[in-house]
Amino acid sequence: MVERRPFGTFIAHAVLVLGVLAVAFPVYLTIVAASHTAEAIVQAPMPLTMGDRFWANIVDAWGGQGRQVGSKAPVARMMVVSLVCALVIALSKIAISLLSAFALVYFRFPGRMLFFWAIFVTLMLPVEVRIGPTYQVVSDLGLLNSYAGLTIPLIASATATFLFRQFFLTVPDELVEAARMDGAGPMRFFKDVLLPLSSTSVAALFVIQFIYGWNQYLWPLLVTTDEQMYPVVVGIQRMIAGGDAANEWNLVMATALMAMLPPALVVIGMQKWFVKGLVDSEK
Repeated sequence: MVERRPFGTFIAHAVLVLGVLAVAFPVYLTIVAASHTAEAIVQAPMPLTMGDRFWANIVDAWGGQGRQVGSKAPVARMMVVSLVCALVIALSKIAISLLSAFALVYFRFPGRMLFFWAIFVTLMLPVEVRIGPTYQVVSDLGLLNSYAGLTIPLIASATATFLFRQFFLTVPDELVEAARMDGAGPMRFFKDVLLPLSSTSVAALFVIQFIYGWNQYLWPLLVTTDEQMYPVVVGIQRMIAGGDAANEWNLVMATALMAMLPPALVVIGMQKWFVKGLVDSEK
C-alpha cells in the first residue's frame, strides 16, 4: 500500500507550481510587451497589464511594417525560412540516421565497426569545432544565403544513428529470417518491418530535431547576410539595433511570441508519440 503523506504532497505540488510560474512569467511578459507601444515598454516601471495594440503589433511585425531601426524583413518570410530549415533538417537527419543504422546492423562489410566508432566519435566534436572549415566549404560552393547552405551542414546526426542502431539490435532475428523466407529483399524488410517498428522513435526524434532546426542561431548567423534568408531566431537578433530607447521592443516581442508558436504546436500535437517514443520499454 502506498503511504499518503499530505505534507509531502503539498511540498511537491508547491514546487511544481513555482516551476510553472518561473517558466510562464517570461512568456506572460512577452505577451504584455507585445501589446503596448515601444514608448510604454521602456518606461519604468514597465506595464504588467495588457495594452490595446496586441493585434496591431502582430500585424506590423508579420508584414515588416513600422520598423525604424534594425532589420525590416517581414516575420512571415522569416517564419517560412525557419519552417523549411527545421523540416529539412529534421526529416533529413531521421532518413540518413535510419539508413546508416540499418547498414551498420544488417550488413556485414569490412570496417563496419570502424565506421560505427567514427560516427560515434563525432559526438565529442561540437559544431563550434568544425564551424570554420564548414563555412569555408559552404562559401567555396556558393551556398551562402541559400536553403542548402542553411541545412546541408546540419543534416547528419550521430546521436540519432546511435539510437536507431541500438533499437535495431533489439529486433528479433526471427523477423529477419521470416522476411528472407518470404522473399523480401533488404529494402523491403527495412520499409515493411523496421520502419513500422521504429515509428514511435521516429516521432520522438522528429520533435527533438524540429526544435533543434528551428532554434538554430550560430550557423544561420554566419551564412546569411540577406534579410530574405534570415530565420526567425536570427531575425529577432537583427531587429535589435541599439540601446533600449532605440529599439522597438513591442515588435521584437511580437516576433518572439510568433517564433514560439510552431515548436510549441509540434510538441503539443505530437506529445503522445513523443512520450511513447521516449519511455516505451521495448525501445
